[in-house]
Amino acid sequence: MKKLNSHRIGVDSGTAHVFSDFADNGEMWSAEGKRSRSVKIAFSEPFLTPPTVQVGFAMWDISSTTNSRVDISAEDIDETGFSVVFRTWGDTKVARMRANWMAIGEVENDEVWDV
Repeated sequence: MKKLNSHRIGVDSGTAHVFSDFADNGEMWSAEGKRSRSVKIAFSEPFLTPPTVQVGFAMWDISSTTNSRVDISAEDIDETGFSVVFRTWGDTKVARMRANWMAIGEVENDEVWDV
């Protein structure tokens, strides 16, 4: 469990447009080739230590003719950002995907003095 000083809690959040492969029959839609995408996200300001990051689907447009196999995660988390990683496999066809994310961690606070 990560314990945070209550005077230094910071929350950052946003939306990541991970891909749109439908219009050009890209790899995610054609179900061939590389079946993962990664998007680097920069926090609006740095955290003091790597924060806890949660990601979830904001929108996914997926074919109803194949099985739905999807995985989304936050990877490579550090004080300045992280990567949203989307993966699929098998015959799954995904046209496009957007993710929401939220990071919670310790930040600088000008009112807290280390004496």
